[in-house]
Amino acid sequence: MSSSVSRSAPRPLNFWLCLGVPIVAAIILILLEWTDLDMALARLFYEPSAGDFIGRHSYFLENILHDRAKQVVIAFSVFAIIGFISAFFFDRLKPFKRELGCLVLSLALATSFVTPVKAVTAVQCPWSLKEFGGKETYSELLSPRPATDKPGRCWPGGHAATGFTLFALFFVLRDRRPRLARQAFIFAFTLGTVFSLGRMMQGAHFFSHNVWTAVFCWLICLGCYYFILYRPAAMADRVALPDPARA
Repeated sequence: MSSSVSRSAPRPLNFWLCLGVPIVAAIILILLEWTDLDMALARLFYEPSAGDFIGRHSYFLENILHDRAKQVVIAFSVFAIIGFISAFFFDRLKPFKRELGCLVLSLALATSFVTPVKAVTAVQCPWSLKEFGGKETYSELLSPRPATDKPGRCWPGGHAATGFTLFALFFVLRDRRPRLARQAFIFAFTLGTVFSLGRMMQGAHFFSHNVWTAVFCWLICLGCYYFILYRPAAMADRVALPDPARA
């Protein structure tokens, strides 16, 4: 008795929507560089009388929402890696090998891009600027950086990526569990937004820094899904199961 059953075919993907929305968001973000929106929002969280941001020394924002939350996402990533490796050895996980691989790659790329990009762009954090009690001079994203002994490391938002990287769950689940995939999207978007707001309250990032992070994380996860799951899934990726016609 020999047989196999096809893996679930990929659900249609609206690339105009999946690519169009982040591209439009990126264009809007570039145009916003010529406005005062980032500064205006940062001032909402700044107390001139105290000379600091309202959440700068918050135990909850720093130790819980930043440090501990990041550790939870790191732990999740470690379990994803373990699951992927286990899929090479355990029959029950083998049908999910491609999905687990996509998840691991998405998580890795959506978090590892942040540090090198920060080093290249050298954008200052709000708390470092003269307008908010610091010593550095503000410059737009696409403008030359003023001379300084301490280049910034604040674009894009690193902690926001910790939340938005979970967009990977949406893509990994969308073909097998569409309903759960939608819930995963809402969770990732909400978590990334909460992390972003927390860092804005601390003066670590401007609003646009975090939105850029969401755009990058979405595109990275979309790319991983397309090249690992979407196109290959159109071909027969088969798992050995009994064939009723030959039983």
